[in-house]
Amino acid sequence: MTRLRIPIPCLILVLWLSLCHGQEEAPAPRPLPPDRPNVPAPPPLTTIATAGGKPYPINLPTAMKLGNVRNLDIQLATRQLQSAAAQLQGARVLWLPNLFFGVDYNRHDGPIQQIDGPVIDASRSSFMVGGAPYAVFAIADAIFQPLAARQTVRARQAQVQAAANDTLVALTQAYFNLQQARGELAGYLDALQYAEDLLGRLDKLAPGLAPSLEVNRARSLAARLRQTALQSQNNWRAASAELLRVLYLDPTLVVEPVEPPHLRVSLLPLDKPVDDLIPIALTNRPELAAQQALVQASLRLLRLEKMRPLMPSLLLRGWSTPVTGTLAFGYFGGGTNSDLSNFNMRQDWDIQALWTLQNFGLGNRALIRQRTADNRAALVELFRVQDRVAAEVVQAYALAQTAASRISETEAELREAQTLVRENLTALGHTQRLGEGGPIQLVTRPLEVVTAVQMLQQAYADFYQAINDSNRAQFQLYRALGNPAQALASAP
Repeated sequence: MTRLRIPIPCLILVLWLSLCHGQEEAPAPRPLPPDRPNVPAPPPLTTIATAGGKPYPINLPTAMKLGNVRNLDIQLATRQLQSAAAQLQGARVLWLPNLFFGVDYNRHDGPIQQIDGPVIDASRSSFMVGGAPYAVFAIADAIFQPLAARQTVRARQAQVQAAANDTLVALTQAYFNLQQARGELAGYLDALQYAEDLLGRLDKLAPGLAPSLEVNRARSLAARLRQTALQSQNNWRAASAELLRVLYLDPTLVVEPVEPPHLRVSLLPLDKPVDDLIPIALTNRPELAAQQALVQASLRLLRLEKMRPLMPSLLLRGWSTPVTGTLAFGYFGGGTNSDLSNFNMRQDWDIQALWTLQNFGLGNRALIRQRTADNRAALVELFRVQDRVAAEVVQAYALAQTAASRISETEAELREAQTLVRENLTALGHTQRLGEGGPIQLVTRPLEVVTAVQMLQQAYADFYQAINDSNRAQFQLYRALGNPAQALASAP
């Protein structure tokens, strides 16, 4: 399969964010082009209740760096990789015997049988100091266990990368949830200002011009917007707590992103057909690389069990101390009764090559069947991961395309809603007479302004949701394609 690449300005994005938004205090939002709506900046945490938490300013590149270092899932995957590497190191030295060093004292009193049959009474003792190599290992294990362990290490390495990619998605989801809550709060506060302006204008109208029912409706709108703003503050704190959990930071802090909440992140172009993206994901996703390594490891273990009856096991031990069968060479001496003399160097070796059929070969057959089933299960899991990867690419691509299309629509909606509110408020004090001598009525009724403010509130919510849905979908697609998470986290 050809490895495809698509241009991804990830590092440029991180550098731009670091340079433009690296200040400790939130910068004022940049003026938007004339064809885009004015977006109010969210209030700083110092002006709203923070439930006892301290403001914690942070930008997106810093959050990604912290997530790649402090996240517990990455640390756990790293520890599992270290364990697999240690197992591989142990498998590579199965050829080497164990070494023993020590002393041996042997004493016998009483009858003992001679080699040719007679039983005699004897009293003797011996002493030896020395050492010996000792090994009992199967040649098949020494060949195939390192091969299987090497594949397990490859799988663990890929799982570390997968944990980093998953952490990137979890972190950005929490970060843009937080940004959406901040933006919605700014929108609700802006709509609340218009609602309070409406109430002030109604108080200045002549009695009887505005029906009391519509005045009550305006007061109800202002009260509801105050409640909604308070709920948005709670959403901000909840999203902050989730982001702090992912970053493994003090949960009592309240995160205040440096970037404006209407910041749009673009990692991947959306002009390619999704069929061109699926092969990229199948090539790059670390989950697939991990599962492929596990399939190879199961093949090595299956080969091991097939070769086990055909390859001997080696037994290497000493025989200078026949009772224990441990020491092979050293300084030996002894004599009758308790006499220890005649010391000299001695060495005795015992080397055996043994072929084994476990349980008359039926045990070997059972092990082969077990390893075959393990290999087939690993293959089925590989196919399942492939299907999941393809589905995730399609889903993330559809989300990214839909969210990108919604942004222009919500910008137009917000721009029209802002114009409608301003024009309705301006026209609220204008009156007209119905016919000659007829009653004087308002050109624009308060109900129309209330409706315009409600539309503005909804337009803000739609705008910030579309922006942050697009950002979340971009990172979901980035992860679905299997691009390394460090490409975004390693920029200076």
